[in-house]
Amino acid sequence: MEISVQELDGNIARIVLDGRLDLAGAAAIDLSFSTISGSRRALIVDMSRVSFIASMGMRTLVSGAKAVRGNGGKMVLLSPVALVERALKTASIDTLIPIFHDLAEAKAAVALDAAR
Repeated sequence: MEISVQELDGNIARIVLDGRLDLAGAAAIDLSFSTISGSRRALIVDMSRVSFIASMGMRTLVSGAKAVRGNGGKMVLLSPVALVERALKTASIDTLIPIFHDLAEAKAAVALDAAR
């Protein structure tokens, strides 16, 4: 699992994840993901390159969302592949972390909270 960060307009960070977000993948990004989410108020997690997600990967995402929320902000997921989206919805993660398939809509969703 690889992680990279892009700065977008409006003080929005876009985390791009690439690989399998299983036990090993979650362990590989956990520290970086926690550090980023703990310091941001507007976070988009690009899931388009995540081919698989397991419960530990979901835990990483939920922990990050809680950290961003603790900062008074919002985290959203962007463009998960069908298999990953189905797993997220089955676990009801989408009720905690909204899923978007359009970058402009994702940016608008987090920008509203970042502006507060």
